[in-house]
Amino acid sequence: MKIKQNILSNFFNAEITKNSAKMLFSNFVSQAIGLLVYPILTRLYAPDDFGLLNLFLSIGGIVVLFATAEYHYAIVLPKEDKKAVAIFQVGFGFCCVVSFVCLLTVPFAEQIADLFKAPVLSSWYFLLPIFIFLSSVWNLLNYWFTRQKMFWNIGGYQLSQSALNAGTKIGFGYGRLTSGGLLFSTILSPFLALAISFSLTYRRLKPLFIFNKTACVSAAKKYANFPKFSLPRAVVNNLSGNLPILLLTPFFGLTEIGFFGMALTLAFRPINMISSSLYQVFFQRTSEQVNRCESIMPFFKKYLLRTTLLILPLFIVLFFFLPDLTEWLLGKDWGQTGNYICIMLPWLAMSILVAPICYLSDVFFQQKKGFLFEITLIIARLLGIGLGIFYHDFSLSIVGFCIGSAVVIFFQLIWYLSLILNYEKNRTKRLL
Repeated sequence: MKIKQNILSNFFNAEITKNSAKMLFSNFVSQAIGLLVYPILTRLYAPDDFGLLNLFLSIGGIVVLFATAEYHYAIVLPKEDKKAVAIFQVGFGFCCVVSFVCLLTVPFAEQIADLFKAPVLSSWYFLLPIFIFLSSVWNLLNYWFTRQKMFWNIGGYQLSQSALNAGTKIGFGYGRLTSGGLLFSTILSPFLALAISFSLTYRRLKPLFIFNKTACVSAAKKYANFPKFSLPRAVVNNLSGNLPILLLTPFFGLTEIGFFGMALTLAFRPINMISSSLYQVFFQRTSEQVNRCESIMPFFKKYLLRTTLLILPLFIVLFFFLPDLTEWLLGKDWGQTGNYICIMLPWLAMSILVAPICYLSDVFFQQKKGFLFEITLIIARLLGIGLGIFYHDFSLSIVGFCIGSAVVIFFQLIWYLSLILNYEKNRTKRLL
């Protein structure tokens, strides 16, 4: 009995358990706020308003990747904080340049909107450079906080940003600023959340303002694999994830995109609630273990087994209730969203398994092979979407997109397991 108590005590006192709990708690509350507010928002805004938001975020999400050149992921890797500071500063330099270049495209807003056959986008395109800058700064700070194990600070940002986002969207909706209310909220809430985060952590951020040109150049060269391979991989990954929004909008309009965008939101908010928390904690933990040449296989075996046993029965039950559930939750006009989520379930299942561990290609410096998987993924998704466009069937596009995604991600999981096995073999040889 005492042995069992000691095991439980050690588990709950373990650093990774505490850090995971912090991140899961903040993510749970912030994502719950986002989910709970949607029954109100769907009664204030039309589906095409959400379609415009999804189009804006799809474009902005791709540009944001260039704004740090993926250097923010490298912040947790060096043993010395001075090198991590240099990486932060390199990323911030990219952030400023890309945000400025995006600002120069604002005069061409009408032409860009015409590409997507969404004229209303031109009225709000000027918000895009602000979105790029704010998102990039948070990406850098996020991984600096992760390195410093300041998980409560990450959670504080997530909570404040989610609450502000929900509050401003509702406020703009009741104020009848429905045309751009969702977009204004997307800018205002992260700005205020960043301001709060800066005011609370300013003293611990002081090292980030000590600039060393030589250290920055050295860091940029040492971690050049991130812009060389991780960035193209991330761009392809983000682009492939947003293919339905970017490619189908001109053919089927913002309303249908609004339904599917809501399906993505409702499906991935719970997933992101867990996976983003686990990703950051696992990333930091695995990096430390690899630096110390410790075994990582037992942990990943437990994670994959327990996650699989949890999601399979849950998804089987959801398949039969989702259409009615979404219609009850969002309103009678939103039943189509539930049908889209049902189609997405195989893709969602594989995403739950893989998303928290996709950092492994960075830890083992296998970004090039990771990029090849992203190329395969986007090809599979393009074929699936193209089939639906050919037959002018939106649902068929989504089916093809989701099946192609699930198959490729499954093989990506197999590859990650091979990376772990290879590490364990080499580790054993070094110990001998």
